[in-house]
Amino acid sequence: MKDVRPIRTPDDLEWALAEVEPYFDHPPQPNSPEADRFDILSDLIEAYENRTVDLPAADPIDLLTFYMQTTGRSQADLAEVLGSRPRASEVLRRKRALTLDMINRIRQAWHIPADSLIAPYALVA
Repeated sequence: MKDVRPIRTPDDLEWALAEVEPYFDHPPQPNSPEADRFDILSDLIEAYENRTVDLPAADPIDLLTFYMQTTGRSQADLAEVLGSRPRASEVLRRKRALTLDMINRIRQAWHIPADSLIAPYALVA
């Protein structure tokens, strides 16, 4: 297999990213040595990023809003899940905190992990 090496520094990461980039334009044949190389480099990149990149926890309302935008859902859809249009509006405007019942309804309807929605966040007075 071509030169695969550990990723220990940002320079190593840049090298690995440059090595896998061509595979996105021209995917290797499954079960080929090039496919194995792509998988190994991808795993090394992921492991390095997991060790070095510290992402802050997402704010529950930002996460909910992002989820709605990326899945084409609207405030009306959230109102259907929560059982009330005013409640959905208040939640999205940060006038009302998510309750455990609301979090459970969202989890069941949209399969968003409850862990992502239970963090405290600031409300608007």
